[in-house]
Amino acid sequence: MSDAAKGAGRTPRGPADRPMSPHLQVWRWHVTMATSIFHRATGIGLYVGVLVLAGWVAALASGPNGYDAYMSLLASPLGLLVLFGLTVAFLYHLANGIRHLFWDAGKGFAPQTADMTGWATIVFGVVAAVLIWIIAFLNLGGGQ
Repeated sequence: MSDAAKGAGRTPRGPADRPMSPHLQVWRWHVTMATSIFHRATGIGLYVGVLVLAGWVAALASGPNGYDAYMSLLASPLGLLVLFGLTVAFLYHLANGIRHLFWDAGKGFAPQTADMTGWATIVFGVVAAVLIWIIAFLNLGGGQ
C-alpha cells in the first residue's frame, strides 16, 4: 500500500496539531495548587538557608573579625529580610510536611479539607514567623 493510500482522507499532523498538556493559563488557580508550588519553593529556599548556616559556621571558625563581619551582614536590613524569609519557609515547609503525613495516612483528601488545611499551612507559616520574630526582637532588647 502506498503512503498516499495509507493517509487518504486525513490531513498530515504537525507538531502544533498534537495535544498539549494543560498550561497554567488553562487551570483555575486554587489553594492546593499554590501549596504544592510553595512547598517546592520553600524546599529550595531551605537549601539557601543551609548555605547561610554554613557561612555562619565558617565565619565562626575564621575568628572574631570574620564572625563580626558575617554577623553585621546578617544584621543588615537585607540579611534580616533573608532570615525572616527563611523562618517563614521553614515553618511553612514544616506545616505542609505534616499535612502530607496525613495525606500519606489517607486523611484530608476531601476538597474542603484540603483547601482548609492548605490555607492553614500558609497562615501558620507567616503568623508563626511573625510571632517568633516579635518575641526575639523583644527579648534581644530591640523593644526598649
